[in-house]
Amino acid sequence: MNVQPEPTAEPCDPVQLRRAFGTFATGVTVVTVGGECPHGMTANSFTSVSLDPPLVLICVDQQAIMHRSLIECGQFGVSVLAAHQEPVARHFADRRRPLGAAQFDAVDWVPGRLTGAPLIVGALAHFECELWRSYDGGDHTIFVANLLAVRREPEADGVLFVRGRFRQLDRDGIDVADGVPAWQAAVRGGVTG
Repeated sequence: MNVQPEPTAEPCDPVQLRRAFGTFATGVTVVTVGGECPHGMTANSFTSVSLDPPLVLICVDQQAIMHRSLIECGQFGVSVLAAHQEPVARHFADRRRPLGAAQFDAVDWVPGRLTGAPLIVGALAHFECELWRSYDGGDHTIFVANLLAVRREPEADGVLFVRGRFRQLDRDGIDVADGVPAWQAAVRGGVTG
C-alpha cells in the first residue's frame, strides 16, 4: 500500500530544517573559478550525476558571489578535500577572507589544465567542469556540469561535514577524534556525539 505523507500545517522552521539537513554526512569540496575574477567557496552540495556522459552537480546560493562567477565564467574546478585540509575548508567558508586572487594566497594550488580554475594541492580528487544546464532550486541554483578532466589521489582519507562540524574517519570507519567505530557512534546518537 502506498501511503502519502501528511502535509505539514505550518511552514518548516528554517533553523530546525537546517539542523535536520545537517544530519546527512557529506564530503567537503572547494569549488573554484579562474579567469579575471577568481573565486572559491567551500561546498558540500557536490554530487555525481551520470557516468555516461560524465556529469556532476553543485548547488549554489543565488546570493553568493560564486553564483555570479559560475554564470560569467562557465567553467569551474572542484577539489575534494583530504582529511588534513579542514583549515582549507574553513578558509573558503570564511566570509571575511580576502576576495579575488588574494583569497588563494593562503593555500597551495595549481591552475586547472583545461579551465584555469585553481585546484587545491593535496586534495583527494580534482574535477574540471563546464556548465551544461542550470535549474531553479528555490534560494539556490542547481548547476549540472560536464566533466572535462578528472584526477584522483589513491589511498587517502577525506574530511566529512555532519551536524555543523568537520569530522574525519579513517579507512576502517573509526572516528579519528573519538577513536570509535562510526557504526557505534551512530548507534549512540550520531557521529558527532
